[in-house]
Amino acid sequence: MTNVPLELDTHFRAAAAEEGLLDVAYDLVESPLGDLFVGVSDRGLCVISYEADPDAEVERLARNFGSRVLRSPRPVDPARRQLDEYFGGERRRFELDVDLRLARDFGRTVLEELGRVPFGEVTTYGALAAKAGKPKAARAVGTIMNRNPVPIVLPCHRVVGANGSLVGYAGGLERKETLLRLEGAILA
Repeated sequence: MTNVPLELDTHFRAAAAEEGLLDVAYDLVESPLGDLFVGVSDRGLCVISYEADPDAEVERLARNFGSRVLRSPRPVDPARRQLDEYFGGERRRFELDVDLRLARDFGRTVLEELGRVPFGEVTTYGALAAKAGKPKAARAVGTIMNRNPVPIVLPCHRVVGANGSLVGYAGGLERKETLLRLEGAILA
């Protein structure tokens, strides 16, 4: 096996992304919550993951989006910049295209409604179900939140239990609490 010089490797990855040869470009983005695995397709942001194993995330992306998945930082830069601004307290709303092609029907509707929950506010699973047209589907909404492909940007951390309790966050309740404190939805 031959080692490719770093400069050539970087150039190759950037060229592949610029020429539209990637199904998903990804990079690891540092955050106060730990490294985030962030992936972007030609349609927009398709994944933010707290997954500790990037190889497992790459395999999942290849199964769902196509085999041309490559670490290429440049396409991820707009998401990285907006996430940095959010964590720095400078951004309250994300302006990124989101690729929800894997979400179906009710799930897509729920994720679209989720994107409308304002910064610094919370809603409940039941209220989100009602806004999505199925008021008795709070449990289904919980499942959709657990599988949210782009947490933070689609703010599932803003969804709480009917009694206001912090429940059910795929990234862990500590991260959910941290995000809500950052937004002022929970007093320090």
